[in-house]
Amino acid sequence: MPLKSPELSQGPLTVAAVDLGSNSFHMIVVQIEGSQRRVVDRLKESVRLAGGLDADGTLDAPTREAALACLSRFGQRLSQLPSAQVRVVGTNTLRQARHAEGFLAEAEAVLGHPIEIIYGVEEARLIYAGVCEDLAAEDEQRLVVDIGGGSTELVIGCGPRVLHAESVSLGAVSFTREFFPDGKVDKTRWRAAVTAARVALERLAYTYRQTGWSRAIGASGSVKSILRASGIEDPAGVITPDALDKLGRQVRRTGNLDKLSLPGLSAERQAIFAGGLAVLTGIFESLSVQRMAVSDKALREGVITDLLDRLAAHDARDDGVAEAVARFGVDDGHGRRVAATAVSLWRSHAVAAAAAADEPSRIESDTRQTLRWAAILHEIGLAIAHRAYHKHGQYLLENADLRGFSQADQHRLATLVRLHRGRLRAEIVDALPAAWQPWILRASVTLRLAVLLHRARNPAARPPARLSIDKKHVILTLDADWLAERPLTRADLDVEAGRLAKAGYTLVVEAGDALPIDP
Repeated sequence: MPLKSPELSQGPLTVAAVDLGSNSFHMIVVQIEGSQRRVVDRLKESVRLAGGLDADGTLDAPTREAALACLSRFGQRLSQLPSAQVRVVGTNTLRQARHAEGFLAEAEAVLGHPIEIIYGVEEARLIYAGVCEDLAAEDEQRLVVDIGGGSTELVIGCGPRVLHAESVSLGAVSFTREFFPDGKVDKTRWRAAVTAARVALERLAYTYRQTGWSRAIGASGSVKSILRASGIEDPAGVITPDALDKLGRQVRRTGNLDKLSLPGLSAERQAIFAGGLAVLTGIFESLSVQRMAVSDKALREGVITDLLDRLAAHDARDDGVAEAVARFGVDDGHGRRVAATAVSLWRSHAVAAAAAADEPSRIESDTRQTLRWAAILHEIGLAIAHRAYHKHGQYLLENADLRGFSQADQHRLATLVRLHRGRLRAEIVDALPAAWQPWILRASVTLRLAVLLHRARNPAARPPARLSIDKKHVILTLDADWLAERPLTRADLDVEAGRLAKAGYTLVVEAGDALPIDP
């Protein structure tokens, strides 16, 4: 698998993934040499992030401090790795937390790397990719279940392909808090917990049963702890409905989680064991699971796989954009022509802008990628209505499941699509982190001009152009002959100059000679 950066292909490559889960934080450091992967470090700390959410969704002070202390220790291990070789993902609790911006800023500072909050379906995709690392590369249909602290991910795939992926608000920590808050377990509480799990799974149960699978696999700590608690010493053993029923009766007979004594059950898992067991029991009953094996691989291994794909020039986000094009009927040819012009304009001025900026080049390159995707998808809102389609496009891209994208990725993408026409409302960019704001504003101006230059939708009309943006002074240079042949484009540019002026930008259009056409 060739890597994009020549410097990354010299000798062994070290990469790392950090999973900020609702129960535990995990870090894995992997050394890659040829086709071989070797885990060189693995750290795990129980933070119980989900248990630290107040009723209003705010993270309480003790949990916040414990999380930051853990990330500081992780940061010491990752301090020598460049950001391109590290990926940090946050899951359900960070998706649910309110007013988490301050915590995330502190967390990124002590960790030394950006944190991506991923949507549930994206988490499910990455978990499946991680579990597949443990399996033979064959077209076997699999059900993969991962019970986390705050959510459960369920995936059916065939070989490496995901067929169905869902994330459901069922978690070992959250269910323990809801149904067994004082640690007491009786028949009434137990049945209420299992029934609640089955209700949450009802909307997907029929589809999953009809799709079917030849093997069911559980991932992560909750399922592994249930396997050990069943008294099965062999890690290749399986969980059965009888084993779950036996464990459930034993937990109810004990009556209190503090007194629970089961094989291999750590104190950390003991406190949340009933919640995870109730969720898995609900899954077995809803989906008619008869046997479930357990995998040592999970989200962090999937994040490593995805990171290596990005380094090897196969970014899953490209697949997500292509899927959105097909799903929403976007004119792909037109979008890609606009994208080629937008990226060409960006390259003509971005080198100077990056050199003058205090922020690392990663933001520039990420902005260029986002600009290309936004250009391809700029008309996605037409799937709803032509009027104000840029606003509809923003809504779709903020809320759709896009393969490979984090919440922040989608927000930047949606912002660019929102600003590609109409008023250039700079205040919309204010919702982005400060470091991104000047880059996204420049990309918005670039996209607006690229869309305008392709308004005639003529596939043969590739505009020879160059762009310079110095703060709020914009110079667009077009080939003199090309511009002279297109008086309507010139008129459009005059209108655009007026729109940009209202946002404080000055647009100057110049005629040049023999400008190159980007292929």
